[in-house]
Amino acid sequence: MKIKSLVVLLSLSLLIACSNKEPQKSEKNHQDHEQSQSHETSDIREETGKVESLPSFLMKQPKEIQVIYQAAAKHKELLEKIPCYCGCGVEANHKNNYDCFVHENKKNGAIVWDDHGTKCGVCLEIAAQSVRDYSKGKSIKEIRENINKTYEKGYAKPTPTPTI
Repeated sequence: MKIKSLVVLLSLSLLIACSNKEPQKSEKNHQDHEQSQSHETSDIREETGKVESLPSFLMKQPKEIQVIYQAAAKHKELLEKIPCYCGCGVEANHKNNYDCFVHENKKNGAIVWDDHGTKCGVCLEIAAQSVRDYSKGKSIKEIRENINKTYEKGYAKPTPTPTI
């Protein structure tokens, strides 16, 4: 189990390091960034019998994205308290970062996945950073404060995630 956790953390760290970019500072750049983060409203949704079974739309994605999806699904309580700054609150009616990966958790244990996160680096970065920080022992409140600070300028308006 420790080896599996280490592999997940290393994969998350690699993805963050490879996709880390400095937030845009000027108002013009902010508007350009928001426009480039617009999302298709026709997200693919697919149900699997359990969290451990990934949807078929992830099979053509890089391993790092698959790892983030798996981690996101297993950290529902965390990511439901973390806002997303990609514009999906308006574009896709998301309420939090968890919604970028999972559309619905059914009572029978089935999960309805959403491919929104596969098309958005901001969604992936926020989930990966949040899960990584949580695994290091940071509180959800600390993680949220860090995400808010990192993405408050130069990114879209956050999802309407209730305060903690």
